[in-house]
Amino acid sequence: MANVNVVIGAGSIGQAIARRVSAGKRVLLADLREENAAAAARTLADAGFEVSVARVDVSSRVSVQALVGTAVALGAVSGVIHAAGVSPSQASPETILKVDLYGTALVLEAFGEVIAQGGSGVVISSQSGHRLPALSAEQDRALATTPADALLALSMLQPEQIRDSLHAYQLSKRGNSLRVMAEAVRWGKRGARVNTISPGIIITPLARDELTGPRGAGYRRMIELCAAGRAGTPDEVGNVAALLMGPDGGFISGSDFLMDGGVTAAYWFGDLAPR
Repeated sequence: MANVNVVIGAGSIGQAIARRVSAGKRVLLADLREENAAAAARTLADAGFEVSVARVDVSSRVSVQALVGTAVALGAVSGVIHAAGVSPSQASPETILKVDLYGTALVLEAFGEVIAQGGSGVVISSQSGHRLPALSAEQDRALATTPADALLALSMLQPEQIRDSLHAYQLSKRGNSLRVMAEAVRWGKRGARVNTISPGIIITPLARDELTGPRGAGYRRMIELCAAGRAGTPDEVGNVAALLMGPDGGFISGSDFLMDGGVTAAYWFGDLAPR
C-alpha cells in the first residue's frame, strides 16, 4: 500500500513542503479551487512526483470527510500538510474564523482519525498569533478543546467581541497552535505527531495581497526592522517542515515553531513595539 501525503492548500508553501517530504510517496493536492490544485500538480508531476488532485472546502465537514475518503482510498495517510487559509485583507472576520479556525479544527479532527502509525502533520499558522496578548487559561482551553462544531459558538468569537479582520486572524492563529497542542495528544495515541509552523512574512501571492493592501506599510516596516531585514521564502518554511515531519523531528509533537526573521521579538522588545 502506498504512503500518501495530503496537502491542503496548493499554494507556494504547501508545494514547497510537499517537495521536501514526498519523495517516494503519493501526493494528494487539495484546494478550494481545483484549477489551483491541478496547476500545482502539473509542476510536481514534472518534478517526478505521483500526484492526484481534489477539491476541498475546509469550512465544510462534508467536504473534509470526502477528502479523507479520497486519501485513504489512495493508501496509508502518512503525512498531512495543512496550508489553506485566508488573510485579513482577503476576507471578513466571519470568513476568517470559519476557514482559518474552524477549518483547521475540522482537518485535525478528521485526519487524526486516519493518520498512520509513524505519520506526522504540520499546520501552517502565522506570526500573528504571537502578537495577540495573552488569553485567560479558560479561553486557551476553549480554543484548544471545544468540539469543532461548537467552536464558532464560543462567546469570545462572537461579532461584538471581534474588532476587525486582523483580530479574527490573530485569534484564529493563536487557536491553531493551541488546537495542535491538544490534538497532538490524540494523534499520539495512534503513534503519530503534529506540529504548527508560524511563519512571518513569506513571499507568496497571499503576502503580496497584504503588501499591496491597507496594511502594506506596516508589513514593509516589519521587513525593514526585523533582525533578518528581509521577507522569507516558501522553501525556508519547507526546511522547517522537513525537520518536523521527518525522523530528525521524531521527538517533537504539539509544538509551535515561530519563524519570522525576528519580527515578533522586535514587536515585543524592539523597534516594532507599540508606542
